[in-house]
Amino acid sequence: MDLRDLVYRLYARRVESKLDVEQSPKHIGVILDGNRRWAKASGGTTVQGHRAGADKIQEMLGWCGETGVEVVTLWLLSTDNLNRPAVELNPLLGIIEDAVRGLAEARRWRVHHVGTLDLLPARTQTVLKEAEEATRDIDGILVNVAVGYGGRQEIADAVRSLLSEHAARGTSLEELAETLDVEHISEHLYTRGQPDPDLVIRTSGEQRLSGFMLWQSAHSEYYFCEAFWPAFRKVDFLRALRNYADRHRRYGT
Repeated sequence: MDLRDLVYRLYARRVESKLDVEQSPKHIGVILDGNRRWAKASGGTTVQGHRAGADKIQEMLGWCGETGVEVVTLWLLSTDNLNRPAVELNPLLGIIEDAVRGLAEARRWRVHHVGTLDLLPARTQTVLKEAEEATRDIDGILVNVAVGYGGRQEIADAVRSLLSEHAARGTSLEELAETLDVEHISEHLYTRGQPDPDLVIRTSGEQRLSGFMLWQSAHSEYYFCEAFWPAFRKVDFLRALRNYADRHRRYGT
């Protein structure tokens, strides 16, 4: 171990020792950004960047387990990403499938897909369904894997599901309009039944949500980290939690 690694480990321990786990967020959303830029800066390929990013996931979930986090939502593939050229999209889908299988095989976390399955290739759909079924009874962190996910698409799907449900009941549009409130839509989101994210972390220095959990993040706190996702370290994670604990949440007021 060189001096730099030693200093880093000591600093990480110092930050961790000052954290109050009772104040840790219960649900963290993570926008895993910067894989391609990390690869370019490292002299590697885009595929190598995505693989390095996938390798970081289980490590980060381990940190979540140590700090009392109960739900993690990982944005792995947006609906916009589905428009990428096949030469780039197909390897990325394969990496995501491997990552999801790895989460299921670890038997440490409960996997849940959030996104529109119908937009994804049949093979990817199968992997997501099998991982969710295989981990259904796992008593661990709930890991939402957002694949084929878009915030606007989720709201549109929720409204469509709501309308279909009431149509089956024979509810007229006039009757629905009179009683509709935000909770009715919340009950049809991909994350229905889950707490909204307390903290949203985005790596790579970008300071925007890009459509991530638009409905659920209305009262979330945000933390933007300069590190590219594959280079995201435990100390970066701990700093995000420390920053969150130091804030006074106002829930929109």
